[in-house]
Amino acid sequence: MKREEMMLACSSDLAGKIRGKAFPAAQFEKRLHRGVGWTPTNVQITCFDVIAESPFGSLGDLVLIPDASTKVSIDVEDNVPPEQFVLGNIRYTDGRSWEFCTRSILQDALAKLKEISGLTLFGAFEHEFQFCNMGDDGHGAFTLAGFRAEREFCESVIAAMRQAGVSPDTILREFGAAQYEVTMNPQKGVTVADHSVITREVVGAVANALGRQPTFTPIRDPAGVGNGVHIHISFLDEEGNPATWDGSSKHELSPVAAKFVAGILKYLDSIIAITAPSVVSYFRLTPHRWSAAFNNLGFRDREASVRICPVSDISDISKASQFNFEFRAADATGSPYLQLAALVYAGIQGIKENLPVPDATAEDLAALSTEELASRGLVRLPQSLPDALERFAANETVTGWFPKGFADVYVKHKQREIKHVEDLSDQAACAAYERVY
Repeated sequence: MKREEMMLACSSDLAGKIRGKAFPAAQFEKRLHRGVGWTPTNVQITCFDVIAESPFGSLGDLVLIPDASTKVSIDVEDNVPPEQFVLGNIRYTDGRSWEFCTRSILQDALAKLKEISGLTLFGAFEHEFQFCNMGDDGHGAFTLAGFRAEREFCESVIAAMRQAGVSPDTILREFGAAQYEVTMNPQKGVTVADHSVITREVVGAVANALGRQPTFTPIRDPAGVGNGVHIHISFLDEEGNPATWDGSSKHELSPVAAKFVAGILKYLDSIIAITAPSVVSYFRLTPHRWSAAFNNLGFRDREASVRICPVSDISDISKASQFNFEFRAADATGSPYLQLAALVYAGIQGIKENLPVPDATAEDLAALSTEELASRGLVRLPQSLPDALERFAANETVTGWFPKGFADVYVKHKQREIKHVEDLSDQAACAAYERVY
């Protein structure tokens, strides 16, 4: 049967799902101008494909305009047309940015960062995932045997990433059962999130072609190993030079980077509803899981919410170019655009408030009392999505970073998601998220 090449115009929504419409690939140039039709209430489709309370009802029309720089075409099967998609921005029919377009929200945040600091964000995402239709291969974490067991998959993912325009870094057999991690090289600005979205979709396309069922869910079993998203951040100045490292400063963070990190930590308990936005996210964000449970800074500590990453004196890359910090309180149930926007806005707030960088922690914070934590400016992060949403909605500084009406729509979206699983056991809730992520 004859098949025609199609292109899917896509957007990352509030649930971190990639939704869009397909059109004949031959129309690509035309669609860059006219886009595809979109519906405002689509914003309230939860990850479980249930529509949350919407202020738009059945009214309104929008257009999803592709960005040609994000066009992806990958060959995942022989003798069939390539899989093709393109990311874009949702706009009003008169061309204005729509307030609830996640990509536009990030672009606005990055523009504000540039305006107040002169800096360009430079970063990358790391993604962990598991095969949910396979048991443990028995080869063990980080082993050659573990890589060998999925060599075809790993090599195909790297090739597809490169074909999709993403610069691959590493892929490895991780600690959990049938768990892998894929990383990419850093990029500038909105491309950081674009490449995160593309990489996740590439993994899905390759896995599907090879009979694998990957899941990026935060955790498959409340007692098991989780799948995190680690967001690496550094900065470039107006001349394109590294602007994150200062060997003479505290924790080697440049003054502006220190304020940025301090802003993330100060507002973390109010933005975690965006960076870790599912019910099961909070099964993972507990002490002693190598994830994050407090708003702490760690110097090369994988239990910290923000980790200052190591640099190598023997690398062929300069220390200033290597130096970055890693945000660890995130997972793949969130939109990369919203996650990065929340971090950028928190960092901007830290710069505006001239916040001092806190001390790095080096002990078991779970053993400290609430009073001891508070005396050091530390808090236990929310332990449930309802708690996280309450802190988000109550923080007028945080909600004020986003477009008018965003906070209310976002909270209603997540409340409907919570309702979908509220009567399930923890194990059943994990299974529900495993199926949709």
